[in-house]
Amino acid sequence: MRIRDIKVGKIDLPLKRTYKRAQRIIETPEEIVVKVITDEGEIGIGSAATTSQITGDTEDSILGALKLIKPKIIGIETDDTEGIFKAIDKTLVNNSAAKAAIDMAIYDLFGKKYGIPLYKFFGGYRNEIETDITINFGTVEEMVTSSLDAIMKGYTHLKVKVGTDSQVAIDRLNVLKKSVRKGVTLRVDADQGWRPKEAVRTIRKMEDMGLDIDFIEQPVKAWDYDGLKYVTDHVETEILADESVQGAPDALKIIQTRGADLINIKLMKCGGFHNAIKIINMAEIVGIKCMMGCMLESKIGITAAASLAVARRNMIKADLDTMLMFKEDSIVGGVNIDKNIIKVSNEPGLGIHEVKGWNEIIL
Repeated sequence: MRIRDIKVGKIDLPLKRTYKRAQRIIETPEEIVVKVITDEGEIGIGSAATTSQITGDTEDSILGALKLIKPKIIGIETDDTEGIFKAIDKTLVNNSAAKAAIDMAIYDLFGKKYGIPLYKFFGGYRNEIETDITINFGTVEEMVTSSLDAIMKGYTHLKVKVGTDSQVAIDRLNVLKKSVRKGVTLRVDADQGWRPKEAVRTIRKMEDMGLDIDFIEQPVKAWDYDGLKYVTDHVETEILADESVQGAPDALKIIQTRGADLINIKLMKCGGFHNAIKIINMAEIVGIKCMMGCMLESKIGITAAASLAVARRNMIKADLDTMLMFKEDSIVGGVNIDKNIIKVSNEPGLGIHEVKGWNEIIL
């Protein structure tokens, strides 16, 4: 089965409400969906989310990258995944979102050809995983309301966006801790908002107050590996590296220096499954656990991420809630979410049957 064509399209993903985080406000996310078509008529599905402020990928850059990639892999056997990814990497550097979309589609085809769901191909450790839900930064009232609403829906782990003011962060978390019932765990996403010493002071205050934070995600700037290690070494709370790990080479830096306690893997950051697996394997060797995260992605990307997350025992946490933020689900098939549990299907590949509202873009 050889690659005959690659078609590219776009889907609209209107949100239920505006998505806020420390560095950006999003009202209508954009997602590019690729269809890799074989000479036997089989179709593999993949997607690319625009994440300009994290990976530098915009809609135009994704489309430009796919235009370059397409002629380089036409005619290659779908089983030759190493050859496909080698050709892609030789064609252009970075552009991880476009590479992830092709990567997803190739593995989707692989699963369909051999009649195996991807989670079983990747390891099959389990078929479901618990996800947290993000509580966006806002007023105290907004954050408490969002937290209580999430708990009523069955979520037991809340990932709280705290903004850049460390004292405000402490105040918000203190109120939330008093507002939620016992058994609900708070996770904190600092979104690169603090300086290293400020982060240490802030986290120690949280510890002294008994806030019992599960982990602190990316407290310092992505490029500040020394600062990240400083924070990790000087607090008891576990530190999760997110933006600092764009790909396998970045993960190696963290692993070699023990610069973080946990690594957050996102397919859009690292370029797909084949690079994500490298990170998982390196981390597992030295005993660093991993979390599977996502960008603001449709069910295509969430299905792909969940397929790897459930498959590997070193994946102990998941942050895969974004598909719940959309007004409607345009993806037929894929994962199912029951409260805070994401369950993958036993259908071949990603198990996605149709992408509604897909509008083709001619490259």
